[in-house]
Amino acid sequence: MIAIYPGSFDPITLGHLDIIERGCQLFDQVIVVVFRNPNKKPLFTLQQRTEQIRRSTQHLTNVEVDCFDGLTVTYARMRQAKVLLRGLRAVSDFEMELQMAHTNKTLSDDIETVFLATSTEHSFLSSSLVKEIARFGGSVHHLVPQPVALDIHKCYAKTPVGENPTPMVDLKTEPFMERQIE
Repeated sequence: MIAIYPGSFDPITLGHLDIIERGCQLFDQVIVVVFRNPNKKPLFTLQQRTEQIRRSTQHLTNVEVDCFDGLTVTYARMRQAKVLLRGLRAVSDFEMELQMAHTNKTLSDDIETVFLATSTEHSFLSSSLVKEIARFGGSVHHLVPQPVALDIHKCYAKTPVGENPTPMVDLKTEPFMERQIE
């Protein structure tokens, strides 16, 4: 049986890798699909993220890595997959993931969503957290696969420590932040 593990993976973390490895034990093939999230400004391009995942999963024989811009269920149908694999870190993840699973079920009732609880040691970990730590000069080597840690370091080394290579919110013009500061 083929499982699709969709996400933006910007960047892939050890938590993602844990879900991939465990999924490989459950399914004949796991296809990790990097999707473009129009609501996020990525640190890495789709191609860079795809390559990072390939390098991070080269030890797994039943993993394929791809990228797609569209609905997850459309991709799953194209690949004849019957399962969408998702990781859960906390109750807050479950609420959002359950909503997405129900939505996907209305779009394609022959595709099931399977949730795997993240291993305890990775339950706090997110790509956003990794980028936040790196942005302020902290080490992320214990949070992401080693080749990815090097890519992140190279990206943030191009800017002074503590600065984000992407534009940050201007505290003077952002109304929400002004209310918080007052």
